[in-house]
Amino acid sequence: MNKSTLKNGLASGLKTTWTLGKIIFPITFIVTVLKHTPILDWIVTFIAPLMKLIGLSGEAAIPLVVGNFLNLYAGIGAILSLDLTVKEVFILAVMLSFSHNILVETSVALKVGVKLWVILAVRLGLALVSAFVINLVWNGGGEIAQYGFVSKKTEVVEGIIPIILEGLEKASYGILQLALIVIPLMVIIQVIRDLKWMELFSRKMAPVTKMLGMKENASPTLVTGLVIGLAYGAGVMIQAVKEDGVSKKDATLAFIFLVACHAVVEDTLIFLPLGIPILPLFLIRIITAFVLTMIVAYVWNRAELAKREEITYEA
Repeated sequence: MNKSTLKNGLASGLKTTWTLGKIIFPITFIVTVLKHTPILDWIVTFIAPLMKLIGLSGEAAIPLVVGNFLNLYAGIGAILSLDLTVKEVFILAVMLSFSHNILVETSVALKVGVKLWVILAVRLGLALVSAFVINLVWNGGGEIAQYGFVSKKTEVVEGIIPIILEGLEKASYGILQLALIVIPLMVIIQVIRDLKWMELFSRKMAPVTKMLGMKENASPTLVTGLVIGLAYGAGVMIQAVKEDGVSKKDATLAFIFLVACHAVVEDTLIFLPLGIPILPLFLIRIITAFVLTMIVAYVWNRAELAKREEITYEA
């Protein structure tokens, strides 16, 4: 690795960390503070009556709200504090795997150029439809879930100053975590670029990206999102759109795929303490990602073809 490669990689990593950090820090701080106000409770009270339609009790709204406003870990922490059935926990796990940390990840996706309505329709739509289908087809899972050797105790924070300090601490930790992942990743990607491995990698992934309706240069984005997640993978996606000529269409298709199936190993394994079957959870995510992306790509291509034919006919 020569000095220019390291310098360019570090510069790219710092720039991406700054870009994403400006989103992650304030949102994490605000939501952490709001957690200690009645606002989240009001939201829970509002949506609780809707829970029965997807096979959940009213209190199951708590992990849904917390998980969507914060992250999967916060959602799982909320689940651990409740006595829910195996079926309820599995439904929550599937819903949260599709729709979590929605404020941060939506803001990051908007930076890529993906439209807001697409983000919300895909994430919330997948969560609700999956819950409805699972509740409809699964008649078992009525026993109370056993969470294993996991503590349900949470530290109570009281007072304005401690709450603000907690918000600053969590927001700062989020930026640190972001930097520790993104900066080395950008250095590695710069090395791969300079060694001309990116072209080889894209060709190897070509059959998969083509099946999903995308061009070869979308491959790094897909793999990064699958391995490290949507928010962190968005840094690579932003860079790819700017430098690799990834079209807005391919960026949108990649985002749709990654919404259903990002950080696929970590985001699946962290549900292990909940005592639910994780293989079905993994399969639901990966199959949904492939099927949904291929359907959207097909419809999009047909619409583009029809538009071109219409222009040709008018000419």
